[in-house]
Amino acid sequence: MTRYAGRRAVVLGQDTDIGLAIAKRLVEGGALVLLAARTAGERARARAELGSTATVVERAEDGGTGLDDTDLLFADAVAGVRPLLPYLRDGGAVVLTAPAPPSDAVRALAAELVSRGIRVNAVAPGCIEAAPAGGPALPPLGRLGSAEEVARAALFLATDATFTTGARLPVDGGLGHSWPAPRPPLRTTRPPRPLEHPEHAP
Repeated sequence: MTRYAGRRAVVLGQDTDIGLAIAKRLVEGGALVLLAARTAGERARARAELGSTATVVERAEDGGTGLDDTDLLFADAVAGVRPLLPYLRDGGAVVLTAPAPPSDAVRALAAELVSRGIRVNAVAPGCIEAAPAGGPALPPLGRLGSAEEVARAALFLATDATFTTGARLPVDGGLGHSWPAPRPPLRTTRPPRPLEHPEHAP
């Protein structure tokens, strides 16, 4: 695939599953990918799953892990974005992943970078692989989500949503919405036809 050919992407994040899912889709599409992980275990897992298709490095404490002329940046928090701004080219895209920041933080960073043509959006994952403690067993869609589904949403915001900035996209199976009380099921059978008046009977 060449969907992301020529793209240069940096993936940061504490959620290894989501970061790996994003990196896999990027390299499958032909992007040059740098994935930064903090622990040796996370780096070993990333190298085992990505092989030589991506560069896996230790994530610096100050967040300054960069790839020159980066197009796409996936980070777990606003604080992780700032040290990398010198590496991010004008017209690029930032997507914040888990844990998703408040909507105000997304909009503030988007407003800060809009003069450079950089779009800033966020995914808000929920019920991914496990239900939240103390919450419902399953979200309204009736199943748990996957890291792959979060990755697809993040890549949509990074590449396809070219006229979108400052948005926060829930990926939670409907968990974050207030739903109206269930209504009675719609009637699916036709009512019986009225009896013909005796005067018109044959």
